[in-house]
Amino acid sequence: MLSARFTADGSFSLHSDSFAESFHSSDGALEEANSKFVLPAQLDRFPDGRDLRVLDVCFGLGYNTAALMSALPHRGGPSLQCWGLELDRAPLRLALAEPTFQALWPPHVVACLGALSAEGCWQDSDRQQSVQMLWGDARQQLRQLPADGRFDLIFLDAFSPSKCPQLWSEEFLQSLADLLAPSGRLLTYCRAAAVRNSLRHAGLALRSLLPKSREGSAWSAGTLALRPSDDHQPCPVIGPGWRGLSAMEEEHLQTCAGVPYRDPTGTDSAALILNRRQQEQAFADRPSTSAWQRKWQGGEFRRSY
Repeated sequence: MLSARFTADGSFSLHSDSFAESFHSSDGALEEANSKFVLPAQLDRFPDGRDLRVLDVCFGLGYNTAALMSALPHRGGPSLQCWGLELDRAPLRLALAEPTFQALWPPHVVACLGALSAEGCWQDSDRQQSVQMLWGDARQQLRQLPADGRFDLIFLDAFSPSKCPQLWSEEFLQSLADLLAPSGRLLTYCRAAAVRNSLRHAGLALRSLLPKSREGSAWSAGTLALRPSDDHQPCPVIGPGWRGLSAMEEEHLQTCAGVPYRDPTGTDSAALILNRRQQEQAFADRPSTSAWQRKWQGGEFRRSY
């Protein structure tokens, strides 16, 4: 069951009883889409006429794609080709039924979201933009993506690893990393050590999204993972809304929290993946996460690991 929520910035969101989790931070659904996905994407890197290929994993209410489309130039700009992966059609339908949600977006974005809900696809030849939905389990739907190119941006916005480990497994994250173009970026709100380790093992450079000043002692707002460029130039260490991992964050990766989620067949249930990880953690020769917490007790330690 899904129930309506309004977040601190006034934007509409939902809460899932099935996952016992909200779709967005209480600080604001729109604020989260802009600060954790659009800003660190640095859309000004993509000049007029250049293809911009985006994969939005766990499309949900559509905030991340809608915010990206709203941030692109009204005229000119890159040619957007976007694919969305989503299991449940209800969140987008419920969002479109809420007038305050529709009021957030320019008319062409509202038209896009409406077409995606009704038909699963949208195209605007004048703007050179297209969006295609793939409904179903994202682990299987990855196989339906076009094989003729890689993605410049991947947004990963699944429910948290403890609730939906299927979409945070080492195998799934490796599959996403393989889809990134050179200099491509994967963006997620998640700062969990297991997820960061898997992204690093997949060959990506890690950066930490900066928390907002009002978040006080929060130590990270999420993760940016970068694919190296073809010319082997070093990945930038800082950028808009992000920086390199701190010593505290690097130590976090070495603790028991850094043991990955594993789903070797891509078909396992959440319960099986969680149980497998718990068993591996029990025998892992790693420092305890509680010891790491005590050492860095000045930080905020929400259970994101």
